[in-house]
Amino acid sequence: MSAPRTHKAASPPLLCRIMRPDDANIMGTVHGGIILKMIEEAGCIISTRHCNTQNGDSCMAALVRVESTSFIVPMFVGEVAYITAEITYASKHSLEVQVEITAENLLTGTTKQANKAVLWYVPWKMKNVEKITEVPPIKYASAEDEEEGRKRYEAQKMERQESKAVIAEMAPPSPNPEPHTVGFSQSTLIHLVGPSDCSVHDYAYGGVTMKLMDEVAGIVAIRHCKTSIVTISVDGMNFHRKIKKGSVVTVTGRLTFVSNRSMEIEVFVDAASMIGGEKVQYRAVSGFFTYISLDKDRKPQSVPPLKIEGEEEQRRFEEGEARYLQKKAKRLADKGNQQ
Repeated sequence: MSAPRTHKAASPPLLCRIMRPDDANIMGTVHGGIILKMIEEAGCIISTRHCNTQNGDSCMAALVRVESTSFIVPMFVGEVAYITAEITYASKHSLEVQVEITAENLLTGTTKQANKAVLWYVPWKMKNVEKITEVPPIKYASAEDEEEGRKRYEAQKMERQESKAVIAEMAPPSPNPEPHTVGFSQSTLIHLVGPSDCSVHDYAYGGVTMKLMDEVAGIVAIRHCKTSIVTISVDGMNFHRKIKKGSVVTVTGRLTFVSNRSMEIEVFVDAASMIGGEKVQYRAVSGFFTYISLDKDRKPQSVPPLKIEGEEEQRRFEEGEARYLQKKAKRLADKGNQQ
């Protein structure tokens, strides 16, 4: 899919805040999950504002897909994050939002682009969260831009439908897995969804869920390579079903592909209600995180190869390799277009 192009002058930041010590990970940089939460909050704000610009029932935008998120450079404690967002396409019932984070060093005044992301939202009616309202149209710079946006919309819609059709099971690892196997690093986190995790609808914010997923994926990466690690991208994350307040979520991550210097980790979020409602566990979210290993000087270094066991792991490895090569080709194409 082609990336959305922006034509407007720089938008004023939707969010702005200084990075505090409790935002840091064990490596001393800002936790990837904190960044994902800020990105999602900005996307929710601009989408909700836009969808309430026409007369009708009040609504609130909910995240349904993270197309891509790039971690360009790390942010550090003491830096100020400025988060901007722009709606780049609107279909009848969904919006594509592009979010960027710029980090400022207050001591030197220097700024850097730290992150960029493309997300999709749908507007829920405030009176009935099971109903999606229509999205007001937006103005495009050209008919070509509108057509490119429509193609991106159709592509992500197809990918979301395909991911719903394939609900992968997470098999428990063997009792004594060998190092550098999928089972050795597979990790699970269990979390009770409380009021602070939820929107006014009493459903979990997408950013909260993404932070939990990043934490589990980070544990998987560290267990595999036994070094410092850093998130470099999040791709193809789909929010299949809402997670209600009071639910218990089980977040599980496993390695799918390892290149010479990166690790792709598939993460699932399964939810079940503790009080009333649906007792059966269901798949709520799924997505892919990519990490790299860092040496003591915070430079990328080689990653131990993944030991494949069985046909299913081999299939997932080959699919991960195809995604890796596709992203690599896109990065090279984007770099060529900028020159």
